[in-house]
Amino acid sequence: MTAKLIHGYEVVIGFETHAQLATRSKIFSRAPIGFGAAPNTLTSALDCALPGTLPVMNRQAVEHAIRLGLALGSHIAPRSIFARKNYFYPDLPKGYQISQFEIPVVQGGEVSFFLGDEKKTVRLVRAHLEEDAGKSVHDHFDGATGIDLNRAGTPLLEIVTEPDIRSTEEAVAYARELHKIVTWIGICDGNMQEGNFRCDANVSVRRPGQPLGTRREIKNLNSFRNMQIAIDYEIRWQIEQLEDGHAIEQATVLFNPDTGETRAMRTKEDSADYRYFPDPDLPPLVIAPEWVEQVRASMPELPRHMAARFVKDYGLPEYDATTLTQSQAMGAYFEAAAKACGQPKLVSNWVMGEISRRLNNEEIGIEAAPVKPQQLAALIARIHDGTISNNAAKQVFEALWRGEGSDVDAIIEAKGLKQMNDTGALEAIIDEVIANNAANVEQYKAGKEKAFNALVGQVMKTTKGKANPAQVNALLKAKLS
Repeated sequence: MTAKLIHGYEVVIGFETHAQLATRSKIFSRAPIGFGAAPNTLTSALDCALPGTLPVMNRQAVEHAIRLGLALGSHIAPRSIFARKNYFYPDLPKGYQISQFEIPVVQGGEVSFFLGDEKKTVRLVRAHLEEDAGKSVHDHFDGATGIDLNRAGTPLLEIVTEPDIRSTEEAVAYARELHKIVTWIGICDGNMQEGNFRCDANVSVRRPGQPLGTRREIKNLNSFRNMQIAIDYEIRWQIEQLEDGHAIEQATVLFNPDTGETRAMRTKEDSADYRYFPDPDLPPLVIAPEWVEQVRASMPELPRHMAARFVKDYGLPEYDATTLTQSQAMGAYFEAAAKACGQPKLVSNWVMGEISRRLNNEEIGIEAAPVKPQQLAALIARIHDGTISNNAAKQVFEALWRGEGSDVDAIIEAKGLKQMNDTGALEAIIDEVIANNAANVEQYKAGKEKAFNALVGQVMKTTKGKANPAQVNALLKAKLS
């Protein structure tokens, strides 16, 4: 598919995502991990870079890296090494960050997702283990900056893509899919507000067919909404600069959510500026094939595998199956309802439609949905067997959602929502409508379809909407033929 152009420019985006790993302790020390603790209370001598301390690898962090590699179809390096990434900043007490450079633990792989009804795939370069830095605190002291090392040493996986993304919408869809995967397999809680899933977007623009443009990296995007606004602004800014005859300088930029703008923080470094070299305090990380297989055996059913099974077992379109596997809870909800009523496509339509709309409006997860899978299945069964119409079903659903009852049949009975399926009674009403609407009858016989719809409307009005519309159509057409 031809890339979307903006004022004649093609957008090129790559992502670097830092997923904070869900371990009990830090990557190279036994200090605990937590959020919101008093400054410098979750630290160890190693985190503070006191002389004589030595790092020890956290086995669980490595296992989480293996899980990600298996989930993304990556190569898991049997031997990888750690390096020192040298830079000087107040919240980095050692003067270097322990990371991976030449040989990362996870190599290659891909993330696939739907953008509308079009399937997209973003290739991954790598995912490497590293430690987080501390935090500079600027608003606690008048004219001074404090340093909080609680976060120093927290284990991260940095997930790096190829520059495969060609629009802001695609960028956000990729980030959402990656977020789903890391939370699904249990390696990261995905809390963006607490910084546990942070995205850096490398954005550049170019004329079609030209080499890649100079990129600017937008750091620490902590919500999907801010991601959309920040990348859109950056694209507009770069195009305006080029149109005005200015060159783009490689830089790290920050997004200001109050103004909706990006601004340069510093000139972007290249890898040579960090003077990487192997960390002499850490031996190579060796991952035996047996360990990989143990982790594989403990993995949950992956989203793409569950989606494929929904297509195969329930006959769903691929788009439906992918949408229903946005979370394990949603997949389980769909499957429970589909098994209970035997109408998987109808269940899919309700989950993707009315239920998702309500969940979004109320900002709750499907786990907290007032309508349980068995109730939805009972409702769909009554639609399928003709007991109620689609309009009546919406009234029953509303009552279930509001807690005005828990039994579908009882709600139908209490509200008098059963459809009229008695052919004799319906024929008598139709005969009366035909007799009282001679003009519409003549217009229909003259070829005006709207006149037929008007007659159907009269029947539905007379029955207070309880007549089965399909049955009304069939009977009315038979009488008018």
